[in-house]
Amino acid sequence: MIGKTRKTSRRSFVAAALLTGLALSQAPAAVAAPAPPVAEVPAPATKTPLGTKTLHLVDTSRRDPWKPAAGNRELMVTLWYPALPSRNSPAPYVSKSLSKAFLGSDALAGVRTHSVTDARPAPRPRPLVVLSPGFGMSRITLTALGEDLASRGYAVAAVDHTYEAPVEFPGGRIEKCEICETRDLAGVARNRSKDLRFVLDRLTAPGSELRVDARHIGIAGHSIGGASAVRTMRDDRRVDAAVNLDGDFFTESPADDTDRPVLLLGAQRGRSAKGSDWQENWEHLTGWKRWLDVADGGHLTFTDVPWIADRFGRPSQIPPEQVPGQLGTVGGVRATALTRGYVAAFFDRQLRGRPSPLLDRPSAAFPEVAFLK
Repeated sequence: MIGKTRKTSRRSFVAAALLTGLALSQAPAAVAAPAPPVAEVPAPATKTPLGTKTLHLVDTSRRDPWKPAAGNRELMVTLWYPALPSRNSPAPYVSKSLSKAFLGSDALAGVRTHSVTDARPAPRPRPLVVLSPGFGMSRITLTALGEDLASRGYAVAAVDHTYEAPVEFPGGRIEKCEICETRDLAGVARNRSKDLRFVLDRLTAPGSELRVDARHIGIAGHSIGGASAVRTMRDDRRVDAAVNLDGDFFTESPADDTDRPVLLLGAQRGRSAKGSDWQENWEHLTGWKRWLDVADGGHLTFTDVPWIADRFGRPSQIPPEQVPGQLGTVGGVRATALTRGYVAAFFDRQLRGRPSPLLDRPSAAFPEVAFLK
C-alpha cells in the first residue's frame, strides 16, 4: 500500500512493508538497548495462569472470496484464556517459518509468551473478546493485547484473515497474501465481518474450545481490523461493544446508526479531525462512544510492533520519513501499556458493568492520551 494515493494508504502500511520481505534493521542507531538473553512478550496485567490454543476452522457455508479455487473459507485462530496452573513451558510467539515469511528472519521465533499451550481452562464462562489485525498483518501482532485481556478474565480469540497476509496452517503450509494490492478495502471489511461472525458461531456453540459467556461479546481490531470490528457489530446483534484502533472505516456511512458502544482510539487524528472519516462516521455512532487520540503515537502504536522494534531494532523497510506516522515517538513500553489500559477499561465497562475513570476524563497515568470527543 505504500505509495498509493488514496487517503487511507498511510494507515495501511503493513500490506507492503511486512509482505515484501521485511527485515529487522541492524543499524546500531535503531537498537534501543542491549538485548536480554530471552525475549518475552510484555508481561500482562496479572499473574493469572494463561492457556493458549490454535484452531483451524473451515466455514463450509461459503467459498473463499479471495481464492475461490481453494474451496471453503479456512481461518486460523489463536485463543488465550485464564487457565489452571501448569508446569509446561510457555508457548512460542511464532514459528520459524512464519517469522521468516513476515520478516525474512526467524528472530521472532525465539520470543516467549506467557501462555501455556493447551492448558486446561479455569472454571466458569468468560466474556468473549475477538481480535482482528490490520491489513497484511498477522494475528500474532495482537498477542500482547490478547494475553493481557485473558489475564484480566476474558476469553480471547485472534483471527487471521486468509489471503490478506501470510497465514500458516497445520503441517507447515503457508498461504501468502493474494490481495495485497487491492483497492477494494470496503470489500475487505465486509468479508471480515463474515469471518468474524463465523468465528462467533463456532466459539459460542456447544462444545466450544473456550468457556464463553455468550451474553457478553466484544470485538477489537487494528487498522482495517478496527473498521471490521465496528462493521461486525452493525451486522450481528450478538456483539455488545467494539474498539477501533486507528482504522479508517473504509465503507460508506451506514444507513442505520450503530447504537452500541464504540471506542475509537487513534494516533495523530486530532491534527486532521475535520477531514477524517471518523468525523464523518461519528454522528452515526449513537450509543456510548469515545474518541481518544495519542498525538505522539503512530499507526502501529496499538500493535506489538513498538515493543518488537525496541527489542530487535526498527524494521528496515519503514523508511525514516515514515517513522513518525507509523511508530511515532511513544516507545514500546508506553504503547503497550496505554493500549492495554484503555481497551481493558472499555470492555470492563461495557461487558462487565465496571465503570472506570480512565474513560471519563484525561488521566495523569496516561498523559499521552487526549479526549477529542
